Amino acid sequence: MAEAYRRHDLLDVEPDAWRAAVAARADLAALPHVAAWVEEGRPVILRRSHPGEAGLVPVGLPLPPRDGKRRVGLALPPESVRLRPPARLTDMRDTCPAAWVRTVEAIVALGACHGLAPRPFGSLLWQSLTGLSYLSEKSDLDLLWPVSGVVPPGFLACLADIERRAPMRLDGELLLPDGGGVNWRELHAAAPGDTVLVKHRDRLALRAAAGVLAGDPE
Repeated sequence: MAEAYRRHDLLDVEPDAWRAAVAARADLAALPHVAAWVEEGRPVILRRSHPGEAGLVPVGLPLPPRDGKRRVGLALPPESVRLRPPARLTDMRDTCPAAWVRTVEAIVALGACHGLAPRPFGSLLWQSLTGLSYLSEKSDLDLLWPVSGVVPPGFLACLADIERRAPMRLDGELLLPDGGGVNWRELHAAAPGDTVLVKHRDRLALRAAAGVLAGDPE
């Protein structure tokens, strides 16, 4: 079912369903990579749904910057997609620019220290999965940090310290057990009593920062 998937989930698509969906969109005919996307073994990512897509799985893919950096969205039958295991930062060291290596090693070590496994998204993810050129000197390192409950004390402060010494900006979210995501920097900067924005695939919610840090359910 479409409702079973969460923000940032990667999905593999049955080739026949992909061909049919692309053929139904005349505006995609001239775009590079799109027609052969699935046959090349590339996944798509879950996106927010639009009116008229009830019962379908809303998916998207970003084209590389040199091809216009366009985001392509399609809606597919639930039986035509399957969940792909999440990508791990530890699997993408070879894709990282040389200038990022020391920072990536520090991030992986931080995660191991706190029992967290960072997952890349954004430019690093797509370059690693597709072999196309997404990274540039101005790219951020976008990371997802799944947490099972309480945010480990000291984790956000350590992540902020790594960013201060990094050659790139560290962007991303903590992924909460209910599938919501909160920007790590916003949560770290929140004062006692502040609220933070939590993004879900179908809604936005304001939650008490203290409750998020404590692992309280929504």
